[in-house]
Amino acid sequence: MALFGSSTQAVPEIAAVPRHIAIIMDGNGRWAKKRLLPRVAGHKRGLDAARNIVTACRQMGVEYLTLFAFSTENWRRPQDEVSFLMELFLRALESEVERLLENNIRLHVVGNRARFAPQLNERIAVAEAKTAANDGLVLTIAADYGGRWDVLQAANALLAEGATRIEEADLATRLSMAYAPEPDLFIRTGGEQRISNFLIWQLAYSELYFTDALWPDFDAKALDEAIASYRDRERRFGRTSEQLPEAQRRG
Repeated sequence: MALFGSSTQAVPEIAAVPRHIAIIMDGNGRWAKKRLLPRVAGHKRGLDAARNIVTACRQMGVEYLTLFAFSTENWRRPQDEVSFLMELFLRALESEVERLLENNIRLHVVGNRARFAPQLNERIAVAEAKTAANDGLVLTIAADYGGRWDVLQAANALLAEGATRIEEADLATRLSMAYAPEPDLFIRTGGEQRISNFLIWQLAYSELYFTDALWPDFDAKALDEAIASYRDRERRFGRTSEQLPEAQRRG
């Protein structure tokens, strides 16, 4: 799989359908609370929503989908919720890999993973290996992931290789998602309007879309609305409107 550089160095190809969509799946706990259910019920329903969005992205021709499942800061949550999320992740890996194979989806899991149980890390490795030959949608799950961690590990990799000066192009190819182009569209559900240490390098020129919809309620129609908003924007990457191809200019 090819390595991709930085949008601050080269203008990426622009298409009507985002090539890469990245999503913070926020609002599972609040969805459950509104229904007087335990937070874990929201996480279970959130897994259903993720499955539906993967299907929708595959059908509309999105090439890369990245879902922020668990951040480095989420370890601060109550221990019983963290344990449930780890168990849910393990069960999802076991139950979904055949579906990924049937739909030609390649799975990557990015993040530190040092605090994951050996069984979970083993299951991740098995799922990634089984889907490695798939050449359809590339699905990335960011788990125990933080944007600052990502930049730091890339810098440390360069230092370990003997670098005495770090260039942007070198750093970009050592990020954990160097196999994917930078996201065209970033979506956050749940009403919050921040990126929360997610892909802080890669989101430099992404179009940001925030919605009040809680993640379990985010469906294919809501995804269509996000993409419609994306299509209505000029992606200039430092250029003026007059420099854009006519097809990319707004009204």
